[in-house]
Amino acid sequence: MKFIVLKKGSVVLLIVALVIISIGTIWFLLPDNSYPTVSMDGKPNKQVIQLVTGEFKSETDDGKEIEVYRWDPSTIFVEKGEEVELRILGVNGHEHPFYIEGTDVKGTVQKGKETVVTVTFDKEGTYRLICNTHQTLENNGPMVGYIVVD
Repeated sequence: MKFIVLKKGSVVLLIVALVIISIGTIWFLLPDNSYPTVSMDGKPNKQVIQLVTGEFKSETDDGKEIEVYRWDPSTIFVEKGEEVELRILGVNGHEHPFYIEGTDVKGTVQKGKETVVTVTFDKEGTYRLICNTHQTLENNGPMVGYIVVD
């Protein structure tokens, strides 16, 4: 009878290699039907970012219903000086009139429709995407998104 003796380091290395191979195989076999929220849209220096309107509802211990509206994703990152196209789909709420603080960009997102706005940020900083209807907690907000410009 023959025995194979493996050192602890060899066993760990073998397990790590098997895990990496397994993950790679699963990733390769998964269908490629993902949809990125950020793309370059085939044009140089134009970033396309897709957002949606969302609503969260809950009930407090005393039975009061509370809800808030949000932009999703709520924070996006863009490059200074690059043209950015925001494609915002209205999912929840009848309409959301909005503006981007520090710019002249304004618009309205309606339920079931996509609103497209284009903006270029010339200064670094954080700009707020604000819904006029849901600015405060009393109005089911604050519905504020953040655009971080580097």
